[in-house]
Formats: sequence, C-alpha cells, structure tokens
Amino acid sequence: MKRLMFCLVLWAYGADIARAASLPYENEYAFGVDASFVKQAMDQGRSFRDANEVKPPLQIFHDHGYNWARVHLCNPPVRGIPQTLEYVIASGQLIKQQGMKFLLDFMFSNNWANPTTQPMPSAWVDLNHEQRVNVVYEFCRDSIASLRDANALPDMVQVGNEIGNGILWPDGRLRPLTDKPSEWSNVADYLKAGIKGIKEAAGNRPVKIMLHVDHGGDIPLTQCFFDKMNEFKVEYDVIGFSFYPWSHGTLLDLRDNLRLTAMRYGKEIILVETGYYFELGRDLRNALPPFPETPQGQRQWLEAVNEIVLNIPNGLGKGVFWWEPMMRGRGYFDRNGNVQPIIHAFEKYTRPSRRVDGQSRLQ
Repeated sequence: MKRLMFCLVLWAYGADIARAASLPYENEYAFGVDASFVKQAMDQGRSFRDANEVKPPLQIFHDHGYNWARVHLCNPPVRGIPQTLEYVIASGQLIKQQGMKFLLDFMFSNNWANPTTQPMPSAWVDLNHEQRVNVVYEFCRDSIASLRDANALPDMVQVGNEIGNGILWPDGRLRPLTDKPSEWSNVADYLKAGIKGIKEAAGNRPVKIMLHVDHGGDIPLTQCFFDKMNEFKVEYDVIGFSFYPWSHGTLLDLRDNLRLTAMRYGKEIILVETGYYFELGRDLRNALPPFPETPQGQRQWLEAVNEIVLNIPNGLGKGVFWWEPMMRGRGYFDRNGNVQPIIHAFEKYTRPSRRVDGQSRLQ
C-alpha cells in the first residue's frame, strides 16, 4: 500500500510539473489575424520589416504574441482571389509551421461571400436542394480530408462567412426581422451537412465549429439568428461576430450584445473580424471616428475591442481576429512594408515575465 501511495504521489507531482511547465504559454485565447492574403503577398515578392529586419509576415505576427490565423476557402472555379484548395493547404502548412493555430473559413462561393452577397457556386446552380445539401457535405468532407492529409488540419472551422443574411442564395436567403420570407430550414440543412462533413473527415481530432454572423453590435439580429439555430438544432461550438465601427454600432453596442450572447447561449465567443484605418479612409469620412485614423488610433481600436471581449461574462470571450493585415491603409504594414504600432497591442497579455533568479513557477 505504501508503495502504491508513493507511486501515486510521484505521478501527481510529475503531472504538476508538466502543467507548470506549460503555463501560461498554452492559453487558448485567440490573438488572431486573417492570413488569407499573406501567401499571396509573399508570392508577389513583397518584403515586410519588423524593427528594420525583414521577416515573413507570419513570423512577425507570432513574434508579437499572435497565436491564430484564419484563411478563406472558395469553391472552384475560384475567381479574382487566390483561395483555391491548393493555396489554402499551403497557407495552412505555413501557419502550422509557425506554431500558430488555424481557423478555416468556408466561403461557399467562387469569390467573396458576405452579408450583401452569398452567391451560389456556379457548379451548384442547377442542382435541387437535396443535391445541394449533399454537395455541401462532400465539399466540406473532402476539403478537410485534403487538409488533414497535408498536415494542415484546421483547429476550428467556420461553416460560411458572415451568414446572418443566409448562405447559398437564393435557396438559403434569410431576411431576418422583416416581413419577407426567410429560408431557415434550408440554411439549417446546409449548416448541418457541412458540419457533418467536417467532423467525419476530422475523425477523432478535435475541430471546433464556428457560426459567423456580421452584426456584432445588434442584439435583435443576434437573438433572431441564434434562436433559430437552437430551434433547428444546429450543433456548433463557437459564435463568431464581425464588428467594424462604420457598420455595426458603437463600442457599447458591442459590449451589450456580447454580454447578452454569452448569457443567452452559453457558447464561446470570438470577434473574428474587426478592422480600422491607420490613415484617412472612406468608411468614416462623414462621421466622427471613435479614435483618430492614425497608426496609434488603429492600435487603440484593437485594444478597445479586445478589452470588451476579455470581459465577456463567464470567461466566454475567446479571442479577436484582425481583417485584413495585408490591406493597404487598414492593415499592419505601411506602404514601405514596415510593421505598424498595432503589432504591439497584445504583448501585455502574451509576453510572460521571468524571474531574474531563474526559479520556475513550481516552488
């Protein structure tokens, strides 16, 4: 018995050491960027500098505490943007090689999909609803299987991009809070099919499912959408929001909506898109901006929205992603490729202090 107790104590002590060694470096909070166009910029030969040293963009992000990156995936034939499956596989591999986690965003279109347009992929137009549900399942299953086999399996997957107004129009068109018809049942069919394909291809590897809507500051729209998801029994893990100052309300609107979302649905919440200009942009031209449109004002915006997410009740705030760090005037780099002050926004949360005497946290 004494020998057994000694072994148990030794095992527990070893487990404590392992836990202590990993803390605080394994925090799951997502300090993220959308990396959909990072590989394209590298392929074009663009150079990026951090403190006058040329580095790959993902390394710059990672060096300053960023631990997640997102990439969009479009349906073939992909038009106008680079997000083919081959491109996304290569991007996912770069993300993994950098030691970051990977969020995949299924667009379900040949090009952009967002609240103003959710176009049907051209190859799916002539299918009936049941056939289309099946190809959604197959597309998600086969895409995830390809990423898995290439050692680029996502850690989280969005089933659609900003889908508050639906997906795969017109069959999945939603018009919430209006007297116009909404195809909630069709949307639920597509989401369930995609989720099934993702989980089947991932097998026993944990991949979280996100549902992403755009209206980060709008309580009625949020309740309408996610109440319907519950009604149709769509199973998901994370609620994703977009929030931009020129589209989605004030910082207090964001705070109040995220609080309600946490209390009402009990799901993890990620602000998966936000952005701000570091030079005068078109979106706030006729309004008083909450911060100056300067490099420092851009950083202040990110710090402000991150504080709101960190303070979501019950610890359900799980991260913030910037869209789009390679964008001119609104990204992370000036016109000469030098990284902007925004890169430092997360460092106070991600850079651990170390004792000068070399002692570990286990005393």
